[in-house]
Amino acid sequence: MVEQQLVPRGIHDARVLDAMRRVPRHLFVPARQAPYAYEDHPLPIGDGQTISQPYIVALMLQEARIGPHDAVLDVGTGSGYSAAVASELAARVVSIERHPELAAEAARTLTGLGYPVTVVIGDGSLGRPEWAPYDAIVAAATGPRVPEAWLEQLADGARVVMPIGHAGRAQHLALFTRRADGSLVGSDLGGVTFVPLLGEQAWPTGPNGDADSG
Repeated sequence: MVEQQLVPRGIHDARVLDAMRRVPRHLFVPARQAPYAYEDHPLPIGDGQTISQPYIVALMLQEARIGPHDAVLDVGTGSGYSAAVASELAARVVSIERHPELAAEAARTLTGLGYPVTVVIGDGSLGRPEWAPYDAIVAAATGPRVPEAWLEQLADGARVVMPIGHAGRAQHLALFTRRADGSLVGSDLGGVTFVPLLGEQAWPTGPNGDADSG
């Protein structure tokens, strides 16, 4: 996976590559998907969610420039795989998931494998101010913009890596860096496809908790 998918496509951060080598991706997917865990595509994990393809996980974490003393907010826990890789890079990782069943399963997997990730259930668009400030926020769901709540939880110089756009329409992966005056400077990392970031400061939800198509 690392040598055939990541390095040839420009993943060059040695710490990210080593972390991707160490984390057992096959243990973060349903048993029936385990034979395909290291292939170059996303996989379903339940509740309409997916585990992102290895390259996208590596790209997002590389662009987040996570240092060994950093605090990271991982938005959209899903299987817990990205949070596990992030925990190999950072001092502290807090991960938010809106689906209780996914959060519980991810927490069990992370704990069982010894990854010190704090998994919480809630609205990812609001962040978790009680553990702020964060040096990086990495989101595995697409939103219309960086939520205001996140801006208030970022340290100076912090990075946000998230897809921007509407689910089912054009999206791009974006990197934002917080300046000392609180403003963000952003760059486009290319086209992607993610599930929507649902919440108070993201895309609204319908009566059944799904994305509001309006």
